Amino acid sequence: MTRFGRTLCSLCPLWLICFAVVFSALEATAQQWEQIEKNIPKLPPFHPQEPKRIVFPNGMVIFLQEDHELPLIDATARIRGGFRAEPAAKTGLVSLYGEVWRTGGSKTKTGDQLDDYLEIRAAKVETDGGSDSTNISLSCLKDDFDAVFAVFTDLLRNPEFRADKLDLAKREAFDAISRRNDEVSEIASREAVKLVYGPKNPYARQEEYSTIDAVTRQDLIDWHSQYVHPNNVIFGIVGDFDSTRMEAKLRKAFADWSKGAAATEPQIDFTPAKPGYYFIKKEDVNQSNIRMVGPGTTRKNPDYYAIEVFNQALGGGFASRLLQSIRTAQGLAYAVGGGVGTRFDHPGILQLAMSTKSGTTIRSIQALHEQIDLLKTKPITDEEIAQAKDAILNAFVFNFDTPDKVLRERMAYEFYDYPPDFLEKYRAGIEKVTAADVNRVALKYLHDRKDQLAVLVVGNSGEFDQPLSSLGPVTNIDISIPPPPGEKSEQAEAQAPAEKKASNAEGKALSEKVAQALGGLDKLKTVKAMKSDFTLTQLSGQRQGTVKVERTIVYPDHMKLDLETPQGSFAMITTPEAAFVSMAGRGTQDMPSSQRDETLAQIRRDLVYLAQHVDDPSYTFTASGTDKAGEKMVAVVEVSGPGVSMEWFVDPQTGEVVRATYKTMSQSGMVEAETDYSDWRPVEGGLTLPFRHDNKQEGKDFNTLQFSSFQINPSVDPKIFEKPSAPAPAQ
Repeated sequence: MTRFGRTLCSLCPLWLICFAVVFSALEATAQQWEQIEKNIPKLPPFHPQEPKRIVFPNGMVIFLQEDHELPLIDATARIRGGFRAEPAAKTGLVSLYGEVWRTGGSKTKTGDQLDDYLEIRAAKVETDGGSDSTNISLSCLKDDFDAVFAVFTDLLRNPEFRADKLDLAKREAFDAISRRNDEVSEIASREAVKLVYGPKNPYARQEEYSTIDAVTRQDLIDWHSQYVHPNNVIFGIVGDFDSTRMEAKLRKAFADWSKGAAATEPQIDFTPAKPGYYFIKKEDVNQSNIRMVGPGTTRKNPDYYAIEVFNQALGGGFASRLLQSIRTAQGLAYAVGGGVGTRFDHPGILQLAMSTKSGTTIRSIQALHEQIDLLKTKPITDEEIAQAKDAILNAFVFNFDTPDKVLRERMAYEFYDYPPDFLEKYRAGIEKVTAADVNRVALKYLHDRKDQLAVLVVGNSGEFDQPLSSLGPVTNIDISIPPPPGEKSEQAEAQAPAEKKASNAEGKALSEKVAQALGGLDKLKTVKAMKSDFTLTQLSGQRQGTVKVERTIVYPDHMKLDLETPQGSFAMITTPEAAFVSMAGRGTQDMPSSQRDETLAQIRRDLVYLAQHVDDPSYTFTASGTDKAGEKMVAVVEVSGPGVSMEWFVDPQTGEVVRATYKTMSQSGMVEAETDYSDWRPVEGGLTLPFRHDNKQEGKDFNTLQFSSFQINPSVDPKIFEKPSAPAPAQ
């Protein structure tokens, strides 16, 4: 036996002794935990520190909440009236109001002066606007309260809304509008609200350049005059003070403030979208955001507590059904959750939300449907309900473990006319919920409404496991941003005729030379359709590689592309009436209107199509000097006509178009593009065409098209451009 072997044997008894000691300790620990579980006391009664409520003669409601832990004081005035009451044509007014109220300063101090004054005291006075109220708040050290409160009351009652700060706020709002489609999750959340409430509903309306531009300084002044009255204000203050003295100080500060007109609640229509599938194309992502949505309810609903427990059990945490099944067991989701939304004074949103990789989009939607179906065949169990209740109740105390949190909640009950003890009743309401209650609301608010829900998907449909249309009819949603007032959208500007210039003699001569180089005007005018085969090599973007393409054009406005890709074969069809992607046996998917318009623009930029119109008076060809294309000196011809504006770079000796420049729509918006034409060869019908197209966008190599064949006037069945009906979903 080796020395190592003898040493190991000599240690065996010691190892066995250590193992026995550890095992004994673990067994004792397990017994101790069992004893602890048996002796866990019930949660003590919940009686939060209630603020003192006072109503002043002018109708102002005051809440005083003492908290002597730190020498700090915080206060908030919540004022009735928010963006749900602003005119639709001035959506964003309250948002601008909430910002300029503070930055514009008061009549005695500018906003910048207030910044300096407060900064040296480490204090804050802030304002903001919300859906149903606006707010002004303060935070300061106890010893600085009088000085900071004077700023607070001055700004509350005497704001100036200086014009330069409104202009700055508008520019910031414009910047936010321009970036609102950057984040996929934000797009999904925003558009889901529109589906549930209706696009014209004030909770769903979005700021546009035109609505922000429409807001004036006088609008902010008028808003303040209409809503900021003491009888519309709930004022809450918490911190290191004596309530009696603070009450006296507040009475003195607000005694001379007269009542005004009471804020009225606007009449709001809720118009949910029709059930079905809704799609937003986002090609620069590799995952899909899914929202399955419908109207929720309010917290005044007698089912509120049962809904809270159901939401926790279904999609509220790591132990929830959705996460355990869809993420943990099936591995389909990065994140998944949801439930029946409840709001204080208007219906919340019933929502199941998840994100998944593009290749599992359809399977993930089906998994959500399966979980809804299971609510009837496999009801929420007692164990699930117990876990859900524990999670809610154990977290509950931490939501209201400080006086300021209790104060904020109590102010909300006052604002929405809820019972003052609503918070205290919450825990008892949760504890009383039974399995029968949970499963009743599960069926009532979700299972039985499955066919009434709208399903929104934001993602890259080209990478989906199946077309979204395989589940049912699909409605495409346009999220393009309308341009500022007085400006055309980039795409409309690019596709609209430029300011028309008359053809000059040199331009006409060059255009006729181009037609002659292509085969002559007489032969060009006989071309009604063209079929070509080419290899597309993508040089930039996420999908670099090679694709085989067969293109069929029927002039002036029909195109079909048949593509062979590593992911399979599919066709893209574009006509003025429809634009869609079709995959054999997997249904169709509509393309965004912007993609349809860009494809039609490609036909209008086609060399053959343009050369057919060199004698058409609605087209102009204007020579505008010379330039270099590579090493060759060429003539520049501005080409303009219905739906097209571009430049040709023409070899004056041969008449060949060696380059074309134009604007095109890319994934990131409208860009400058150019195409270099080369490898000219004769084809059937007596034409001569370039077999190679090298394309650039914003000066960078984008892709290359290498043609192998052209067919002139092939027989084309018109049915290839017809959209097939969607197959019925699998049962």
